[in-house]
Amino acid sequence: MIKNSIRVFALLLLPALWPGTSGAADAGAAPFADEITKQENIYQSRGEKQPEGYVVDRSLLSYTHTLAAGFDRSLADLGPTDRWLDIGAGQGQAVLDYFESRLRRDGLEHAERKAKAVAISIEDRRLPAWNETAAKLGGDQLQYLPGKPLREYLPGELGRFRLITDVIGGFSYSTNIFDFMTTVLSMLETNGTFYSLLQDVHAENGANKPYYAGATYLTEIAGADGSEVRICAWLKSISCVEVSCNLKTDWIPPIETYRVRKVCDDVKVPALTANRFLAGTPPERGFKLK
Repeated sequence: MIKNSIRVFALLLLPALWPGTSGAADAGAAPFADEITKQENIYQSRGEKQPEGYVVDRSLLSYTHTLAAGFDRSLADLGPTDRWLDIGAGQGQAVLDYFESRLRRDGLEHAERKAKAVAISIEDRRLPAWNETAAKLGGDQLQYLPGKPLREYLPGELGRFRLITDVIGGFSYSTNIFDFMTTVLSMLETNGTFYSLLQDVHAENGANKPYYAGATYLTEIAGADGSEVRICAWLKSISCVEVSCNLKTDWIPPIETYRVRKVCDDVKVPALTANRFLAGTPPERGFKLK
């Protein structure tokens, strides 16, 4: 079960820490300077200094239980010419589980016939098991790329993927989900699928209230006129995608899962400006439609 979010409030300069952001993110950068510094400290925390709620060792079984129905089938359907990108992978345990079960059960030849996998993380959390598995498989069967957020990768640098996952990674932590979704969808193959989730948001059916009494939802979007735009509605307004959303109230805090299937290449993501960012695990964020 996902642990309670910790709303850590702190106050450092966004352009310096997050180079390459779009104008949509830059417009709201200055007010969040100190909050971004606090968030960076969370990313680099280790041991006793790592706050509750910042999890880096999620297993593949955890992904299967957490993400939208169909994730396990999407992963099982990948073949040797397909690629899987895991964003905010932490130790990369889910990717390791994908390969190691096959190494134990069916040997090296069977594992090599599986998809190639790329794990990215702002900080390097690899354990010895990652390097051992990578050495057994050889080549670029699995890669771990630490050191920068998704949006800092140049177009084409990572290539394209049949499957992209994010379990409380960039989609939950990015300073602007417009930048994040634009990048994700540019990397996703046509007919490929992106699976993710957000904690403590106003669900598509409107059945839930903010988890913390007297608080806002963790991620909110306002329309140009100030009216509420729910996350699911914003995702469904993106062109060339099919989106399903599902509220899971038995998680603490409740989560809404998202399955985003890209059906054509003419993707247009409605632009957002950031108007609130408070560091935490994950952070509290507010956006407004441009």
